Amino acid sequence: MSQRGLFYGWVVLAAAATVVAIGQGSLFALGVFLKPLEDSMRWSRSAISMTALINWMAMGAGSFFWGVVSDRVGSRAVTVAGGSLLGLGLVLSGQATALWQLHVTFGLGVGFAAGAFLTPLSATATKWFTANRGLAVGIVSAGGGAGMLAISPLVSWLTSAYDWRVAMIALGDLAWLVTIPVALLIRNAPAEMGAVARGGAAAPQRNFSTVQVLRAPQFWAIALTHFACCAAHAGPIFHMVTHAIDQGVAAMLAATVLGVSGLSSIAGRIACGLIADRFGAKPTLIVGLALQAVMVFAYLFTRDTWSFYAAAVAFGLSYGGVMPLYALVTREYFGEKVMGTAYGAVFLVSTLGMGLGSWAGGWIHDAFGTYAWLFISSAAIGVMAMVLALTFRPPRVAIAPTRVVAAAR
Repeated sequence: MSQRGLFYGWVVLAAAATVVAIGQGSLFALGVFLKPLEDSMRWSRSAISMTALINWMAMGAGSFFWGVVSDRVGSRAVTVAGGSLLGLGLVLSGQATALWQLHVTFGLGVGFAAGAFLTPLSATATKWFTANRGLAVGIVSAGGGAGMLAISPLVSWLTSAYDWRVAMIALGDLAWLVTIPVALLIRNAPAEMGAVARGGAAAPQRNFSTVQVLRAPQFWAIALTHFACCAAHAGPIFHMVTHAIDQGVAAMLAATVLGVSGLSSIAGRIACGLIADRFGAKPTLIVGLALQAVMVFAYLFTRDTWSFYAAAVAFGLSYGGVMPLYALVTREYFGEKVMGTAYGAVFLVSTLGMGLGSWAGGWIHDAFGTYAWLFISSAAIGVMAMVLALTFRPPRVAIAPTRVVAAAR
């Protein structure tokens, strides 16, 4: 591949971000469906929130499974398979007539399919970029914010114009139409095209096996921090639309609040990726977690539309900013060879936090008639995540030369 033209790694990042946008946007769209499902099907918020718990647990299992597979066959094939399953899960969700059916189709099906995107494609990004790796991973992660920005208002409009079933089916069709063709643009590593990573050859690092990853104390430090981080922001994100509606904000405006949060998270993900390239992932993560805890607590004081927009901007910057940093610290410590597996395992643990936080928000509202205790407890868990991040140790370097070449520090 000629080095004078466009570096193909940028095409890979654009394709990866687009696919992640569809996957993450579909997951978070359940928060927009929450009120229509409650009204039309007479299911409680805690019962519907159980779908979110199943959803995130399935995504975690999928992230680990697809991460392991991508280490062996590459992320392009994994992304095609995930896109096919995502569309199927959404279309079948539009046919659900009982809650257990939604648990299976959206909870298990959509969640497991979406796991094929963020983890494998973040690993792929680190293979294409040895310089500006934080920026590369931040761009892939920013797809999640773009998905929230675009899909949340779209789903709200479709639901208002037709109903939630039509919106589900349309979203499934969109998943097929976008993810499968775009996935074909992805190349698993620069060597496939006779190129080298942007930034040059890889620096030697210690090679880990899957068993060594799972036994390493550093793996559990990263994973538990990610778990607490996700548990802290999952409830406020998932219940953002319904909380705004409860406070008197119109339904369409409430959906755009979630979209604004997604837009802000794009800036946070890219900015924190750049900051991490300059100052390191660990200190950037610690500051981001502190800001996230403060902004979750600030939701106790949101009352009108403009306060929700202001909180959404600041909250989006914080939770979006920390998300790509876990891929960076995982890559720094465990290297490229098992990046898909290691980050998939970290993400598996973190999605338990996403699921529990989303479900707990519904349970708290049904039990107390308010989201206040959700924001208080989430802020406290956010502080705990910051404390856990302080335990991260420096990455290990290779004790002997290695034959792995593709990506570097």
